[in-house]
Amino acid sequence: MILGVKRSGSGAMDGMAMAESTSTPPLTSIVEAFEELGKFLQSQQQQRLSLDTFCQASSLVSILFSCLGLAFKFAEMEYVSKVDDLVEASKTYDTLESIIDFDVANDMVKTPGSHSRNLRRVRQGLDLIRALFEQFLSTDDYSLREAASTAYAQVCAPYHSWTIRTAVAAGMYALPSRDQLLVNLEETHQSAEKKMKRYIRASRPVIEYIDKLYLSRSITLDW
Repeated sequence: MILGVKRSGSGAMDGMAMAESTSTPPLTSIVEAFEELGKFLQSQQQQRLSLDTFCQASSLVSILFSCLGLAFKFAEMEYVSKVDDLVEASKTYDTLESIIDFDVANDMVKTPGSHSRNLRRVRQGLDLIRALFEQFLSTDDYSLREAASTAYAQVCAPYHSWTIRTAVAAGMYALPSRDQLLVNLEETHQSAEKKMKRYIRASRPVIEYIDKLYLSRSITLDW
């Protein structure tokens, strides 16, 4: 069980090591972790998600970025660093609400390096994977480059500079093929389709929950 379990470790890279050190395909571990988060959120009248619990689930997603190769190296590096920051923050703050409330009180929600800003970036990483899976599943003929480009344009491009967008566009040509991605994920077409659909369903309530934390404090999401 991932919920309510405290642990020590160095964050997102620990999640990658956990996934790689077991015989369980990475998608399985990720899906199960986020399904558990979703069940917890649905079962609580006063939804207060443990920061440590959230970090444990989010750290597992790191391996998905590494499976996408050099094209998503920028996303992997940013995502890992932001999750690691939140892991460190979990030693001081119990919940996602508490880090946002601290930053609101100190007028530093959008300050580079703040925990609230890093949480926002991790949320975008989770949403990027969701959008990528949706595009991947939209048709068997859809190339991974087209799927990734569309997902990036939807989720991340509006918040990135022209320089980053240009670098990402160039890197898309280095993406693995659809079949190679499945090999990297240790999945068949059939098993990947089922698990991607499960991640899409499971990640949505978590993403919506994070968005509501900002909106309920009159913080817009356009950053």
